[in-house]
Amino acid sequence: MGFNLTDVISISDFSRGDIDFILAEAARMEKMPRSKKKCLLDGKVVASLFYEPSTRTRLSFETAIQSLGGTVIGFADAKVSSAKKGESLSDSIVTVSGYADLIVIRHSIEGSARRAAEVSKSPIINGGDGANQHPTQTLLDLYTIKKQFGKIDGIKIGLLGDLKYGRTVHSLMYALAHFKGIKVYLIAPESLKMPQNIVDEVGNKLEIKETGKVKEFLPELDVLYATRIQKERFVDEFEYEQIKNVYILGKSILKHTKKGFKIMHPLPRVNEIKPELDKTDAALYFEQARNGVPVREAILNTLKDVKKE
Repeated sequence: MGFNLTDVISISDFSRGDIDFILAEAARMEKMPRSKKKCLLDGKVVASLFYEPSTRTRLSFETAIQSLGGTVIGFADAKVSSAKKGESLSDSIVTVSGYADLIVIRHSIEGSARRAAEVSKSPIINGGDGANQHPTQTLLDLYTIKKQFGKIDGIKIGLLGDLKYGRTVHSLMYALAHFKGIKVYLIAPESLKMPQNIVDEVGNKLEIKETGKVKEFLPELDVLYATRIQKERFVDEFEYEQIKNVYILGKSILKHTKKGFKIMHPLPRVNEIKPELDKTDAALYFEQARNGVPVREAILNTLKDVKKE
């Protein structure tokens, strides 16, 4: 089993073998003593270029880099970069790839990570590009499911909320298509349904059901993956205001779920999951966030010696 990519841009680029490799490496990283890990990126410089706000993705990457003994350079706000002066993304990436062995990038424009990979001499890791994809989030989601249930094959998972603009659920759909016997329940209002092109691309590999009602398939689910309604993705603020509170999960939903049911969320949440759920056995979202560190350690360690032509 090996890893066959030189960049991590889209989960669509991954084979089942690539996914299994990273999940196995993440498990190895989680068990590895700190004293052994801290030399894995010794002498390596990783650029963290966050043109878009982030807490968990940026900090978990920087935690992973430092835990492996690497050095972090970069910025957490595009306003302090030369982008404010009008420098193109391509020029920025070509320049930074001369300084860093690896580059992690988050950007608001779809396709930005792919463009960065085309011009960079260093491996590019996509930390989220607009409403497109978020592959490292997907890998930590899969890792969380596998840790919790001992497998991914055969899982029944509901995707709830903003399925139109949510890059985490877009990536997750493509990833789940690599596994067997998966049932996906798409739960969203009409205006925020999963893009039809994604449903069409994976529909022959997944059993998919769609609804606008949370409780319709709730008793069947192993996992409910909730997402926030993303205000920053709406062109029309009135439309956002009309729909922002469409789904709010509280303890009452647990009356309708089976034993072992879990709730996941890529975070941040707004009000779609009430705090009263946080201390229930169903809450998996904070552990999910913590799993970002070993998964991102695995990715960094895997790509650290990649040489691009």
